[in-house]
Amino acid sequence: MAPPVLSGPRFNQFIQSQKVRVIDENGENLGVMFTREAIEQAAEVGLDLVEISPNADPPVAKFLDIGRYKYEAQKKANEQRKKQKTQEIKEIKMRPNIDDHDYDVKMRKVVEFLEEGDKVKLTMRFRGREMAHGQLGMAVLQRASEQVAEIAKIEAHPRMEGRQMLMVLAPK
Repeated sequence: MAPPVLSGPRFNQFIQSQKVRVIDENGENLGVMFTREAIEQAAEVGLDLVEISPNADPPVAKFLDIGRYKYEAQKKANEQRKKQKTQEIKEIKMRPNIDDHDYDVKMRKVVEFLEEGDKVKLTMRFRGREMAHGQLGMAVLQRASEQVAEIAKIEAHPRMEGRQMLMVLAPK
């Protein structure tokens, strides 16, 4: 039968090396000793021998309560996960003959998204005869990029993809 799969650091009888550098519960360095001996000393104090740095030579082990150690490591990981922000790509769709007020409303949204730390994909959609006037759409996208130049950088310059022109802006 295979040994149980462990998550987290090795401890007590799962430590594979013969000798370990031991640090007691107060952070005092007890020096290098046999693993068996160290496990017995840890048990006397009512703690486990936990491998802190398995890649060192010899590995470093410390007297800790393994349950509490794993619990605190899990709490720290959850805290990190909570703090990280995922960057989303928000899409704003326009037409080449967009009115000034409509343009201003869309640009307010673009600025809001960029300030929240999200990327913005500006999509210029062309229909029918508008396809022949790509420069009009390019002018609108150019105007948009100049307007947000101080808070954003152009990640993908305007390019045609089928019937639409795309441009991606990322926060600075």
